Amino acid sequence: MPTYKVTVTTADINQATTLNNIFIKLVGEDGESDRKWLFRYKGGATFDRGAVSNFSVSCPVSLGKLVMIEIEKSAFLDDWFLAKVQVKSPAGDIYNFPVYRWIDDSEVHLFHEGKALTVFEDQHHLGRYSREKELKQREKDYRWHVYAEGIPHCIDVDDPLSLPCEVRFSFTKTTEFLYTAATGLIELKLKGLDDCEQNWTNIDDINQVFCCKRTDISDYVQEHWKDDDFFGYQFLNGVNPMLIRRCSELPANFPVTDDMVFLHGQGNLADEMKRGNIFLCDYKRLDAVKTNIINGKKQYLMAPLILLHKTPDDKLMPIVIQLKQKPAADNPIFVPTDSEYDWLTAKIFVRSADFSEHQLNVHLLRTHLLPEVFAISLLRNLPMVHPLYKLLIPHTRYTLQINYLARSQLISEDGVFTQYTASGGDGMITILKRAESSLTYSSLCIPEDIAERGLEAVPNFYYRDDGLRLWDIIHRFVQGMISYYYKKDTEVQKDTELQKWIEDIFEHGFLSQANT
Repeated sequence: MPTYKVTVTTADINQATTLNNIFIKLVGEDGESDRKWLFRYKGGATFDRGAVSNFSVSCPVSLGKLVMIEIEKSAFLDDWFLAKVQVKSPAGDIYNFPVYRWIDDSEVHLFHEGKALTVFEDQHHLGRYSREKELKQREKDYRWHVYAEGIPHCIDVDDPLSLPCEVRFSFTKTTEFLYTAATGLIELKLKGLDDCEQNWTNIDDINQVFCCKRTDISDYVQEHWKDDDFFGYQFLNGVNPMLIRRCSELPANFPVTDDMVFLHGQGNLADEMKRGNIFLCDYKRLDAVKTNIINGKKQYLMAPLILLHKTPDDKLMPIVIQLKQKPAADNPIFVPTDSEYDWLTAKIFVRSADFSEHQLNVHLLRTHLLPEVFAISLLRNLPMVHPLYKLLIPHTRYTLQINYLARSQLISEDGVFTQYTASGGDGMITILKRAESSLTYSSLCIPEDIAERGLEAVPNFYYRDDGLRLWDIIHRFVQGMISYYYKKDTEVQKDTELQKWIEDIFEHGFLSQANT
């Protein structure tokens, strides 16, 4: 009688242990085993956290090549995080069944053999059946929801506990998250900033922000934040290096003259633009946005245009700032030769605008809302056995829960961003819609984005230098894996699961906009 050796590994994470009865069935191309109870020969430690337990499953005849297994847990006591199952056939063949998920019910769960297979490679009817059953359940577990018209769609859940177990925060992650939030609030309390409604009477009062957790970088910023060369440097290597672009022609609404920027006729803009030495930052997305009211006071948010000049010593210096989009008598153009505090105030308004542009477009939209669409579409359309699922799933962990928390605690009606920022509330949604409407896939790819903005050769651009190196490493790895499974374009076209994944991203992430 053929006997199969079964090794069951319980994950080494908190609360992974189960005391329930566990049953297994082996399914092969030539038959299937009986439903087998996995006897607890080690007592309560058999399926303990991190335990590796061995069992035997005997069958009247050989099952042939194993295709999948069925796992069932009895319905009481506790949940179980099953890491993997390995089966050794009587002929010595090893079959691996990766699971890495919580089993919290008494349903029969199917798990495909671990070798990655595209849908057109998975020819066995049992393999196709398990794919279809898995995706039907995933469609129920991961449903689309429209949080606000005009921005990417999100997961439809009422609270974090409504999320499937395997995408929730782990115990360790939850503890870390709560600790970080608590220590941050305590720090604000100690600094007297948590409920402060008073204006700073002296610009140097901002020093109190840096009284804790000082670093060399924070000390440098504190000392040099007023300097023009550091102001320009931050457009390349600060928190938001995504807006600056080389300028070959002035926007029609930016009436800068040579006399404004070159004293005594020592140069002209046209020549400097031809040499590639003029750069533009345009915050037009913020134009005429409805601003917030905080503590009864209306807030102000500019939509500036800034020109920067690359000097012979390769510094990027601001040369003009216009704070609003429409030229007018009450919208002067500021230059470095203005009074010290006029020029400094103009730069502060630019930094305020950059905060909203970065937080809402670059951060919230591009690194939270859009990746959530990729994650949901992945979970709805690609089964565990698909090579793209195996490639991408580790990078989506916690995405759904952290985004739910962002929507409920940061950008909701009573969220922190809504209550305490100039662009919170209605203005936030306006900015997100504008950013979404101009979003393109190529802008998410560093090489294409850098080239489109004309920044291939600008010196001291460390975001570009480091980013392109990382891009190349990731690209070579992904290309090597994908080219192993897809030898030609027609194979990509006939992978119906992959095509549905892309279609969902286009519909729910890019909102079916043809220009993306």
